[in-house]
Amino acid sequence: MFSLSQRFQTIINTAITAGILIVAFIVSTSWIQLYFYNAFHNSVSISNIKPKIYLRTSRYYGSTNGKPKENVKIDFDLQTDLSSLFNWNTKQIFVYLTAEYENSKNTTSNELAFWDKIITSPNDSVLDLKNVKSKYNVWDVNENLSGKNLKFKLSWNIQPWVGPLVYGEAEGETTFTIPNKKQKNKHNNNKNKIKENKMEGIESQPSLSVSPSSSISSTLSSLSSALL
Repeated sequence: MFSLSQRFQTIINTAITAGILIVAFIVSTSWIQLYFYNAFHNSVSISNIKPKIYLRTSRYYGSTNGKPKENVKIDFDLQTDLSSLFNWNTKQIFVYLTAEYENSKNTTSNELAFWDKIITSPNDSVLDLKNVKSKYNVWDVNENLSGKNLKFKLSWNIQPWVGPLVYGEAEGETTFTIPNKKQKNKHNNNKNKIKENKMEGIESQPSLSVSPSSSISSTLSSLSSALL
């Protein structure tokens, strides 16, 4: 006959095997449901990107030895529908907006994270964002970001109740070039020239002046003629 320890070990092994099979069934069915609802082919529209460039001297913003470091934040519009990522095994979705660019030597690809959001309900899975400000200041470790071509994309990460994390990326990329300082200065100079030309046009207009003495004399002459 089997001893008590052998019976206990058999029960434990059976329970572990059953648990593994249940987890495998849950993961496989949730993955099948994601593919069935075409969750890995969601589209996204990223537009109206407005960069803001700041010079920071703090080491928390990438500065070294007190030298000014170029930091960039953006305003943007974003539209996407992520409702297909939710099923009975989805706990929450982590969505993040990133931008890829190459350095000056074109040897490595860099990636920056501008914005992220945690979605816990299917009711909040349709995003229609207008003029949203990025959450993070970003900078290049060795160079400036001005003049760089950034390729923006929206990525997501499904955090399930059971099973491993599921990663994906929405279809639709937007390429945007961060303007350099020279282009900004030219734009500002053109604005100043337009303002100066407007002011000169106003100053060059002929002005009408009325002498107080002439108006008083004309009034007195009219009164005297009336009395006579």
